[in-house]
Amino acid sequence: MTDAPSLKVRDAAIFERRVTMRMPFRFGAVTVREASQLFLRLTVEDGRGHYAHGYAAELMVPKWFDKNPALGAPENEDQLRRSVRIAVKLASDAPAAPAFALHAAVEDEQHRLAAAEGLNGLIASFGLALVDRAVLDALCRMNGVSITEAIRNNLAQIDASTTPDLAGFDIAGFLESLKPQPNLSLRHTVGYVDSLTPSDISARLEDGLPECLEEEIHAYGVRYFKLKVSGRPREDAERLKAIAAVLDTLPEYKVTLDGNEQFESEAAVIDLMDRIEAEPSLQRLRRSLLFVEQPIARAAALVSPVRNLAGRVALEIDESDGTQDAFLAAREQGYRGVSSKSCKGFYRSLLNRCRVEKWNAEGPGGFFMSAEDLTTQPGIAVQQDLALAAILGSSHVERNGHHYVEGMQGALEGETRSWLDAHGDLYRQMDGGLRLDIRHGRLSLATTLHAPGLGISGDAAAATFAALEKGA
Repeated sequence: MTDAPSLKVRDAAIFERRVTMRMPFRFGAVTVREASQLFLRLTVEDGRGHYAHGYAAELMVPKWFDKNPALGAPENEDQLRRSVRIAVKLASDAPAAPAFALHAAVEDEQHRLAAAEGLNGLIASFGLALVDRAVLDALCRMNGVSITEAIRNNLAQIDASTTPDLAGFDIAGFLESLKPQPNLSLRHTVGYVDSLTPSDISARLEDGLPECLEEEIHAYGVRYFKLKVSGRPREDAERLKAIAAVLDTLPEYKVTLDGNEQFESEAAVIDLMDRIEAEPSLQRLRRSLLFVEQPIARAAALVSPVRNLAGRVALEIDESDGTQDAFLAAREQGYRGVSSKSCKGFYRSLLNRCRVEKWNAEGPGGFFMSAEDLTTQPGIAVQQDLALAAILGSSHVERNGHHYVEGMQGALEGETRSWLDAHGDLYRQMDGGLRLDIRHGRLSLATTLHAPGLGISGDAAAATFAALEKGA
């Protein structure tokens, strides 16, 4: 383990930029048309008189972190803002410590203070996740290393202090063994209300981007797909038949199903699986199914067995993963997988990935982790999440921000030029905007994985914050 400096958060700046969806994004029981992206900059000192800025950003998607129908989108966003401010205050007040020790020192208090204000585990995790990423970014920048080097050398001194079930597991050795690949396959999300073919489009946007599943496949060459299901087995089976009619034209493809907590019980998901397996036109889709993500509401998922269903299809939790020990509880009910999302925590993903490695070595295996999206936006958010997915060893990642939001929305030309200059392998200029450059269904991560910092150029991130400070 490499000696790591003790870090002290000295200053913080928080900004926002409003994002409007180019087309509605329907998941769970909500259709999202706009949201705000939150940007965090921390000034960090390393105890040797060295200072560095660290950056993080995340879209504040309504109705995912808290699905209480009594709360509207503005209230949901306020919850997330509050979580970030709690985390910033705790980190700023904490004594100097290595990066992971700083995280461990405030994690329990972050959740306690959030709960006292009625904020659930996912919301509490959101604020700490941004702080952790900004601290890690600053740590990398101080030492002139990429996040890949930092993790493999355990510069943050990650240990089992927050996950006692990993005591005895060689965390440092596992991290050293990680070999991120220079590109990832994109897994395209098909929302409830997404058009599947050009004939489904009632009024075209004419913005030069794909507007339906067929066009997405043709434009980007995607072969992995995430299909949203509604919790209504009969309707879901019909929707899947229409999707399969498009996908079955491909020489090969893989799919996942995302329930977004919409199924009432294990029996309801079994009903859907029965319908899929009984329908001749869905046989190829069934063979291509990798796993089902969070079909049952988060509270029930951790206390209700799903072993009958798990015997037929791999299951993972997503929204239930609101605390460091949620994967342990889910395992007891029959789940074998957990999602990685940078909005839930960089360290949480790494430690859950250690659990997957440990558990598969101890028994018959079958445990897994997938890389999922929360409509991450070009620039800081998308690159930090892509870096995390690559470090975890993912071969494909759900990526949908480029489809539902038009480019680096709100950015001025100088800002986008900074990102294109620094990360030209990941982006392309199109109609004055910056968009992900998706080729043969894959994204290049060469500059993301090797930039000094957590997946991002310091100059490009600084350009974004300079624009935000000017109100752009």
